[in-house]
Amino acid sequence: MSSSDPTVQPVPASVVEQVDAADVTLSNPKRAVISLGSNLGNRLETLQGAIDALEDTPGLRVKAVSPVYETDPWGVESGTQATYFNAVVLIKTTLPPSSLLERGHAIEEAFERVRDERWGPRTIDVDIVAYQDVVSDDPQLTLPHPRAHERAFVLVPWNDVDPQAEVPGRGTVAGLLAAVGQDGVRVRVDLELRLPE
Repeated sequence: MSSSDPTVQPVPASVVEQVDAADVTLSNPKRAVISLGSNLGNRLETLQGAIDALEDTPGLRVKAVSPVYETDPWGVESGTQATYFNAVVLIKTTLPPSSLLERGHAIEEAFERVRDERWGPRTIDVDIVAYQDVVSDDPQLTLPHPRAHERAFVLVPWNDVDPQAEVPGRGTVAGLLAAVGQDGVRVRVDLELRLPE
């Protein structure tokens, strides 16, 4: 084998860039934002389990994980439920929104999520907050999430992982957060969620 054998030559950076660009074009991943919440059982372990399950999904990569926030339950009388741990995950995926929704429901089922009552306690809540710039009022999956723009427990962690983010049709996350305020959303610096390897 002579040294002029092309298989042993370093690949020029320009070729690597072209291959990377082609790879992105081929798979054409979309950006999506997932909100996670848990107020039953080992909340931190459940959130991490949901993140790991997302990463294990074919056609999906977890790109960023927010800090953990502790929040009071939404829509119920104070003290009637445990507090929530909330986080936001940024993903890139080739899955369409409907398949991503199915995956979210499958993760909820795996963690024995029970849907008995509206705003009831839950082991895990997996919500698709936004998918690329899609605006859709499909009753199965409204995009962006119809109440995300008014919920600090979604906006605060989302702003952490993507300060330039926008809620399609609603404005910037930072602007919406300034309007809503951060009352009742407490960062838990003692807790950490890992980005999957």
